[in-house]
Amino acid sequence: MREPLALEMEPGHDGPLFLAIAEAITRDITRGRLKPGARLPGTRALARELGVHRNTVDAAYQELLTQGWLQAEPARGTYVAQDLPQGMMARRPVPAPMDPEAPPAGLAFTDGAPDPKLVPDKALARAFRRALLSPAFRAGADYGDARGTSSLRQALAGYLATDRGVLAEPSRLLITRGSQMALFLAVRAALSPGEVIAVEEPGYPLAWEAFRAAGAEVRGVPVDGGGLRIDELEAALARDPRIRAVYVTPHHQYPTTVTMGAARRLQLLELAQRYGLTLIEDDYDHEYRFEGRPVLPLAARAPEGLPLIYVGSLSKLLSPGIRLGYALAPEPLLTRMAEARAAIDRQGDAPLEAALAELIRDGDLGRHARKARRVYRARRDLLAALLGEHLAGRAAFDLPAGGLALWLRCEGSAEDWAEAAGQAGLALLPGTRFVLKGPAPQAFRLGFAALDEGQIARAVEILARSVPG
Repeated sequence: MREPLALEMEPGHDGPLFLAIAEAITRDITRGRLKPGARLPGTRALARELGVHRNTVDAAYQELLTQGWLQAEPARGTYVAQDLPQGMMARRPVPAPMDPEAPPAGLAFTDGAPDPKLVPDKALARAFRRALLSPAFRAGADYGDARGTSSLRQALAGYLATDRGVLAEPSRLLITRGSQMALFLAVRAALSPGEVIAVEEPGYPLAWEAFRAAGAEVRGVPVDGGGLRIDELEAALARDPRIRAVYVTPHHQYPTTVTMGAARRLQLLELAQRYGLTLIEDDYDHEYRFEGRPVLPLAARAPEGLPLIYVGSLSKLLSPGIRLGYALAPEPLLTRMAEARAAIDRQGDAPLEAALAELIRDGDLGRHARKARRVYRARRDLLAALLGEHLAGRAAFDLPAGGLALWLRCEGSAEDWAEAAGQAGLALLPGTRFVLKGPAPQAFRLGFAALDEGQIARAVEILARSVPG
């Protein structure tokens, strides 16, 4: 029978109890009391020893598994990680309790970036090394297809069919350096200079910049609780015949996170057919659906002959530093996109594309997506619980069914609140960042995925202390 694990808890810890337990374990690891490979007690046994609920110990273990301090072996137990590098404490500490007089620097709610610490780095490194050592790469082959490596396009075609219900021929797929490039190429291929693309407002400013860079004029159309308002779009089309395309984020509208329902999707498809519009669908975080099944993209239901360009990203699934997006388009549009891409970037990163094709084929990407969903759902639920506890009556939100951010509506000036929070050490993205010309919503987009549980707790504490007035 194992000896109980006696943990020394820091006195006066004012953060969540599971973090106090996690900090005690990491202290014992860094000072050498717990050696690499040492087995930890089960959650039930440690909870009994500490006099806490088992879920509290489980949350501490999950936090340390996420950060890499521990590793779990199915049917065997939880162990101190074998591969902890020297100096890990300096690079990846479990967050300490916040001192109100000295708020942590660099704490931020992003726009919805993923956590790069979750990247399956070992599997990716192995696949990348194999790609670099492949005969084709070592032979110094000529520049490849501007559409991207055939292996990744074939793997993506299968992935889109099984995961999203989108039937895609590999020849109609274009691999790009991130979805931003795909959006630029889409509008450059679909519109002539001076023509107009209708976009959601509030919406995604980086997409607007890509459209403008491609020579298009950008026109905002209001969003409500069901996504893009089709009645407002139809009114805009009647006023301005120069509108030739529509950009939408129907799965989780950016930035409000709402999902466009079936009726409105059908209305949008019918309107696009009637006016001869090109639809650009940005499905930037399809993998992150926490309740129910993901809603099928417009691209899965689009009528035959409708010019629809479907844009996705593997950066949201892996890490912002891995710049890899893709677009699926009808043959004439895809040809123009590939020609434009070849003029500015002759081909993509062939070894990276080959490595990611291997991750898709071997199932590593799917396993990573399932793990990431569990982690991000827990972080979403923690953020929602803390906001409800600390900001009841001062801000409101609808719990998103998926995605990596939450849309927090507030009373008064979101800009003033963001300024006060910034002075206290927390960066926020208020509604003014997401509008063209219309009135700014008094709200924040709280991207939670890149924050661990301790950082989320500290961020909400700063947010609550920074309420104007």
